[in-house]
Amino acid sequence: MPISYRGLTWDHPRGRDALRAAAALLAEDDVELTWDVQPLEGFESTPLDTLADTYDLIVMDHPHVGDAVALGCLRSVEEVFGEGAVADVAARAVGPSLDSYHLDGRTWALPLDAATQVSVMRPDLVETGPQTWDDVLDLARGGTTALSVSGPHAYLTYASVCASLGEPLAIGTADSVVSASVGEQAFAILTELARRAPAGSAEQNPIALLERMASTDEIGYIPLIYGYVNYADRRAAHPLDFRASPTGPGDRIGSTIGGTGLAVTRRCEPTEALRRHILWLLGDDAQRTFIPDHAGQPSMLAAWTDERVNRDSGDFYLRTLPTISGAWVRPRFPGFTQTQSALSALVRQVLDGESSPREGISRMTDLQNAAIARAVGAPSPEGHHA
Repeated sequence: MPISYRGLTWDHPRGRDALRAAAALLAEDDVELTWDVQPLEGFESTPLDTLADTYDLIVMDHPHVGDAVALGCLRSVEEVFGEGAVADVAARAVGPSLDSYHLDGRTWALPLDAATQVSVMRPDLVETGPQTWDDVLDLARGGTTALSVSGPHAYLTYASVCASLGEPLAIGTADSVVSASVGEQAFAILTELARRAPAGSAEQNPIALLERMASTDEIGYIPLIYGYVNYADRRAAHPLDFRASPTGPGDRIGSTIGGTGLAVTRRCEPTEALRRHILWLLGDDAQRTFIPDHAGQPSMLAAWTDERVNRDSGDFYLRTLPTISGAWVRPRFPGFTQTQSALSALVRQVLDGESSPREGISRMTDLQNAAIARAVGAPSPEGHHA
């Protein structure tokens, strides 16, 4: 009788197709792995420990790591696979993909999928992609430029602009999450872009924006959005071109890393076959072939620099490699995902003219400091950044 495991991933071809196809290979080892799916937003509505009571494997976002550590519901990667395997993945992963799952001296998931905020354009609608934020503003004044600011993305976009202007947002308790000079400049850029964005685009998540971009002529350019290689497929009617995010002074790139990681829950008793299977998914060969061939978005540098993988996606990976290499890792204290939603609401209030930039920065600071104090006591375990 086969050993059975249950996994949970997000309901998108990028999140499910490669995992389900790979699971079929485990039958040779008398192991049955079933992958259930839920919307990506589902991880915000169901507590992680509740999911961990039901599933052996969970595909999760790194901002949930603080909750996972506080709840004690995951096995560390070091415990399951050993220090050597973690070091091997660390040496091959793109950007801070693995580091984003590292907290309190342990790693809590393996980077299954790598993504960060990059720019995207319809080459038939935009002749030359902007390089700097001044270029972006010039393009927007001619129309067809949108922003990704729905849900948590308002905060993430604001954080990326601040980083490109030379000052990443604080990740712990701070006198201010960002200085007034940088924070207000970032708000000025985003406010003008928001005012000129196509109707209804502010409420659309990244997938909806990219669908709209690929299927209509209403959006020609988005300066910061999580990259989805599926929309760069050269066989599509309107393949999108993903490129580096816009730069600030000194050619600084600003981007906030995303992607997903594969975590092993406390209820799981992994067999050697399951461990081999997971490490195979992260191996360079599978990353260059099996993952992209099944709608996945690889996380290892070998795939990001592979000629075939890039040819099929219009150099999606090579064009955006500098951006993910320097991407910012957001806070991960317990309860951060809820705090992120509240911070995004404050950013949107400024963009909508409901509060001033200075008031927005002040309220963001108070909200984050209070959240950290409630969660773990100030200062945050990740340090104080003023």
